[in-house]
Amino acid sequence: MQDGLENLEESLAGLPPEQWRQRMAALAEQHGMYQSLGDRHFATFIDQDNTLLVTFETIQGIQNLSEQAQPLGFDLVRNLGWSHLCLVSDGDTWFREERVYGFFDQLIDDGFFEEFEKVVFYGAGPCGYSAAAFSVAAPGATVVAIQPQATLDPQMSEWDDRFVEMRNTSFTDRYGYAPEMLDAADHAFVLYDPREQLDAMHATLFTRSNVTRLRLPDMGDTLQTRLIEMEALYPILSLAGAGKLTAQRFWQLYRARRKNMAYLRRMVAKLDEQDRPYLMALLCRNVAERMRAPRFRRRYQQLEERAAAGEFSMPQEH
Repeated sequence: MQDGLENLEESLAGLPPEQWRQRMAALAEQHGMYQSLGDRHFATFIDQDNTLLVTFETIQGIQNLSEQAQPLGFDLVRNLGWSHLCLVSDGDTWFREERVYGFFDQLIDDGFFEEFEKVVFYGAGPCGYSAAAFSVAAPGATVVAIQPQATLDPQMSEWDDRFVEMRNTSFTDRYGYAPEMLDAADHAFVLYDPREQLDAMHATLFTRSNVTRLRLPDMGDTLQTRLIEMEALYPILSLAGAGKLTAQRFWQLYRARRKNMAYLRRMVAKLDEQDRPYLMALLCRNVAERMRAPRFRRRYQQLEERAAAGEFSMPQEH
């Protein structure tokens, strides 16, 4: 715990929306700044050292992902002493709002980002789009975007039918096309599951010389949640803040998927669908040997019975 940040341990869970926002404002103002950006957006800033984490989050995501109902950046502020700028929206807005644009314009005019040696932008889904799009305000930043959309301009992404309610929102004006906004970044990392077709199509649009696309096959459409479960997200951001995040370092952290039950269950479903009992036996045996996983152990026993009945040959024991 960094000195003077003890009150950032305060739990905000269970507070009504307006009271939650008031407490967020009070906490931020004690350590930096709070600014309302209209009915659906606000910003908080915790002023600590010369590494700045900029996160884009929704109120709903904060409530669901944090036991204390705090922005995910608060953990890194407390543990690493980083500064933290948090843009918060009520629902998925992609932060397409004039007051948000004006806020970043003012930060640029004030030379805000120039005060930090290292700046990291982070977000997931619609917030991943926002992290990429607004990173142009801080040239030389590192960007970590999970499942970002490149744009929802129907002229470019009419194939994405998930967000039809955003069709009348402009993605062609300022801070608009996220891949182009990354041109000023030092480097960006785009994480996605290539089996999720629409996410993969958006990821393809981010092809740039300074973008590393990290493929997480069979991890599904809630990558941020899975990475938090695997205790991999904070190390990823920590490496980004130290300028040490690479594809190789990411894959080392990503080995934690071998213990993630959601991922392992998806693998079982995939092998079931493909009717590959031999590979299923290898998977179930491996998991049962490494973990307390009674379902995998039972499934392995069922496969042994099928093999004994002559349906297929079991893999040899070690």
